[in-house]
Amino acid sequence: MHKQDELIEAAELIPGDEIDRERIENSVTEIIKAVGEDPSREGLVNTPRRVARSYEELLAGYRTDPYKLINGALFDVDYDEMVIVRDIEFYSLCEHHMLPFIGRAHVAYIPDKQVIGLSKIPRIVDMFARRLQVQERLTQQIAVFLNEVLHPHGVAVVVEAIHLCSMMRGVKKHDSRMTTSAMLGYFRKNLATRTEFLDNISRGAESLHF
Repeated sequence: MHKQDELIEAAELIPGDEIDRERIENSVTEIIKAVGEDPSREGLVNTPRRVARSYEELLAGYRTDPYKLINGALFDVDYDEMVIVRDIEFYSLCEHHMLPFIGRAHVAYIPDKQVIGLSKIPRIVDMFARRLQVQERLTQQIAVFLNEVLHPHGVAVVVEAIHLCSMMRGVKKHDSRMTTSAMLGYFRKNLATRTEFLDNISRGAESLHF
């Protein structure tokens, strides 16, 4: 992450709403002991601190102020055609096993007198992804938030992801992936609009690799 991006993200955090690093470190130490390892071993002695710091970044979505994130980047325009931002990479943690799921989000909206700055849509995806999540809720949250902020004619979100909880454990299906969608407004009501969006995101779409 570039230094400028770190400063922008820091400005978006809710003041005083910080994670309890010490509590996480103590918990990780107990997990290390519980699996039969020695937390004082050289390779593990700093692991609780590293885990706490990584959770601070991976779960920053809980502490992000969505309106500071947008920072007034809404613009009046005489434009009412579909806007699509596709192949937005994201990383999230499954709330059931706290293992990563990794994928791409495709987001579209049809403006009603206002558009949002291009960089804000990936930031909105990241804000909701950096929480303990399930993919279905993540998809819906992105769509609902954009709908509330922009009041567009419609919003569409499609999310495709691979889940390490099904790759590493359980069924151990390495090639399985999950696709979820949320359609609001014109995208739900109008088949032609929905088809145009789906055709656009499928054209030249890259496969997920891990």
